[in-house]
Formats: sequence, structure tokens, C-alpha cells
Amino acid sequence: MSEEIVIENCSPTLAGLKTGNMFSLELDKEINVIEEVRELNSKLRNKGLRVVPLKKTSEYAIIYVYRPAYLKNDLNHPKARCILKERGYDFNTPEGCLAQLVKHMKEDETFPHEVGLFLGYPPFDVECFMKDPCDGVKCCGCWKAYSNPDEAKEKFIKYKECTEVFRNMNKQGKSLEQLTVIIDEEIAG
Repeated sequence: MSEEIVIENCSPTLAGLKTGNMFSLELDKEINVIEEVRELNSKLRNKGLRVVPLKKTSEYAIIYVYRPAYLKNDLNHPKARCILKERGYDFNTPEGCLAQLVKHMKEDETFPHEVGLFLGYPPFDVECFMKDPCDGVKCCGCWKAYSNPDEAKEKFIKYKECTEVFRNMNKQGKSLEQLTVIIDEEIAG
């Protein structure tokens, strides 16, 4: 998995602006997803990030790059806990919830939209999307925002700018590890 793919899809998370990003990786015979994820984890673990394959088929893999400290904070939000409970998650730890998300990604016939909680989207927006994705949308960007459109638009712009900056810095020779920001877990929580 190239650094460019990770930077293009995960810059806001690498910069510490966002809990997580996910992306689809097209597979061919040359790619060993488990080995690729293991290698990426070895590069990013000391920066406070983790990489997990959420789903794998013969054609693609969905890769999740996230900050565990941020995820713990996000999933502890009362609305997030309520959504997860309604979807059958047994909330013991963020890692346990992540394992259950992987199970949902594998077994559910439809895409598990609670995934927005794992990406740092506002729980109210995730809840509204799950009820009716078209009703009450105030703006669209990385997600559909049903509340606080000004705040959402500001984040959409910040994420886009971050990706552009990281992409340009990578083209100028900065590696994935050099671009990734270390966040103190105590500050993040």
C-alpha cells in the first residue's frame, strides 16, 4: 500500500484533526493485505495510530486508520453509546466495538452506517442519517450534517486543506512518518 494512498485518504487523521478515516484498497495478486497493514502499523503505532482491515473480499479491502485515544473519547459520548447499543454492540472497550464493527462489515447485508461514529462524525448526524439520509440535511461534505452546518463546513474545509498540504509535502519528499503528528493521549482524551 503506497504512502500516497494513505496520505490521500487519511491526512486529517494523520494530522490529529480527525478520529479516523477509511478507504478502499483495490486488490491484486501482488497485495498481501495483512502484511501491508502490519507494515503500516509498524510505521504509525509510535505516532498514536492504528490500522485495521475492516473488510476483505477477493477484489478489495476496506482499511481503517484511526487514533485509539480519539475513538475512546468519541464512543463514550452518550448518543454514540445509545446508537451502538441499538445496533447490538456490547460496549466494553473501543477495541471491542471495533471488533464488532468488523463483524458487522462482514456479516450484514447492508453497510453499517454506525461506522460514522468510528470516523469522528457527530453522533446526532450519524443518528439522523441512519433514520433517513435525505430528511433534514443542512450541508454535505465528508458526511451529511443535520446540525451545526457552519461547524461542519469549517471541518470539511480544514480536512480538504490538510489533505492538500500533506499531498504537496509528500511530493516534496516528506515521508508518511514525517507527516504524521504525535498526539499525547492524555490531551486527546
